[in-house]
Amino acid sequence: MNNIANYQNFITKAIEDLSLPKQPKQLYEPIHYFLGLGGKKMRPVLTLMGCELFNSDYSIAKEAGLAVELFHNFSLIHDDIMDEAPLRRGHKTVHEKWNSNVGILSGDALLIIAYQKIATYEPSLIGKLFPLFNQTALEVCEGQQLDMDFENRNNVSIDEYIHMIKYKTAVLLGCSLQMGAIIGGSNDKNAKELYNFGVNLGLAFQLQDDILDVYADQNKFGKQVGGDIIANKKTYLLLNAFEEANTAQTEQLNQLADEKNLKLKVEGVKSIYADLNIKAKAELKMNDFYEIALANLKSISISSTKKQPLLDLAHFLMSREE
Repeated sequence: MNNIANYQNFITKAIEDLSLPKQPKQLYEPIHYFLGLGGKKMRPVLTLMGCELFNSDYSIAKEAGLAVELFHNFSLIHDDIMDEAPLRRGHKTVHEKWNSNVGILSGDALLIIAYQKIATYEPSLIGKLFPLFNQTALEVCEGQQLDMDFENRNNVSIDEYIHMIKYKTAVLLGCSLQMGAIIGGSNDKNAKELYNFGVNLGLAFQLQDDILDVYADQNKFGKQVGGDIIANKKTYLLLNAFEEANTAQTEQLNQLADEKNLKLKVEGVKSIYADLNIKAKAELKMNDFYEIALANLKSISISSTKKQPLLDLAHFLMSREE
């Protein structure tokens, strides 16, 4: 099996080779711009790895890998508009560089091109790929809507939060792997277990992101430590704190939400987290999903040697500090 860099280089070359029209310029130039901003391309990498588990020629999953990457970028362009985000990967977002209407339409075009990529496969594969991709795409939209809904709710439960991050983030990882497995010739059982591996790894990864946002080393973390606290973002840690807090701590958390001194705000919330042992509880939940993911991978009926790269990738993702 290849290392991650080889898969990333393969997909990067495939994106560079995309034959996209140049006109209308306002439609296609933003697409070229956004696809050129970089990123780890982990979703298409998972598609290639899922394929190579069952077929030595992972290149046959190229179009599916492109599809999940194009879909992911479509969702990012639209998310940036909804969030009014000025930057993506250190560069201007599409709606900032052009305008929101251009961002909406360019994102729509990316989604359509993603479907065109899946449509290149033979009918027997399309019959399996399209239902999976369609369901995942709808769930990602549902997850994004739930995330926005939560901004205006004060009664979000932990179960609701887990459901939201599953749809917004984790299902696309599962889909990426399962699409690769289907193209590689896997049976239905193995392909589904690979999907479950991706979903549970994605849940663990998102919980890890919640933890890192509060406790990472600022010198290693790619964004501002404490950013979720500053933004009053409902994360697993905050929701858990509200569930565990006594009356005085609940009142303090509510007061800190309006604190204008950002340093005091972050330190105050972290102090309550420490009193309630929130970090350890979040790590326990993260590890629960990680262990379920490993069990999913173990249940796939192929050799351990072939599964080792995915095991290594899972370990790498859960050992990150940024």
